[in-house]
Amino acid sequence: MDKIKILIADDNNEIRDYFGGIIFHEPDMELMGSVSSGIDAVSFALENKPDIVLMDIQMETRTAGIDAAKRILAEDNNIKIVILTILEDDDLLFQAYCAGVMDYIIKTDSITQVLSSIRNVYKNQLILRPQYAEKIIEELSHVKEQQKSLFMFMNILTKLSNSEFEILKSLYMGMTYKQISELRYVSTVTIKSQVHSILKKFNMKNIKEVLKELRVVGFEQFIDQNGR
Repeated sequence: MDKIKILIADDNNEIRDYFGGIIFHEPDMELMGSVSSGIDAVSFALENKPDIVLMDIQMETRTAGIDAAKRILAEDNNIKIVILTILEDDDLLFQAYCAGVMDYIIKTDSITQVLSSIRNVYKNQLILRPQYAEKIIEELSHVKEQQKSLFMFMNILTKLSNSEFEILKSLYMGMTYKQISELRYVSTVTIKSQVHSILKKFNMKNIKEVLKELRVVGFEQFIDQNGR
């Protein structure tokens, strides 16, 4: 029977020894090595190809384990990452899941829990904990809403005249009506009239609302060297 090959990455020697001892006594597991930094974890994992890396989140930096997981998985997504942590920090663990980590182990978990997590991850039997499943669903919903807003705004932008687009771009860049009128050699009344037309197309009452939404969808990335 093939053994589950494991790498431990933690900057605390006692933690490495503790988890190493647990693995040593399991006939279906093999400790390939242990390292004390995210950088070393990346090098070791990509060279030796463990099945699972038990990765501390905070080593040389606050997110060293997450950063290392991203680099490892970008090169070899067959390697599975399980995060080691002291506390259930929602934000850090959510970042870890988004990076491709499959599970996490609290360092005070029972030996039974630790071994169960390792074996489940090895078999791809991932059980996403409810609080993170809810957060991921919430984030995906937020992304979906952003995509809908982007589509809507892109559709409206294509309906603006060249003059309206240039005025909107100038306002987005922080220019005042007076500055725009001087730049375009027209009166501020003309600029305000065109802004009114822009608002009607966006179905909004205030240009500040339009500019706020444009920042949310990243309007600047759609302005090329030709202005549109």
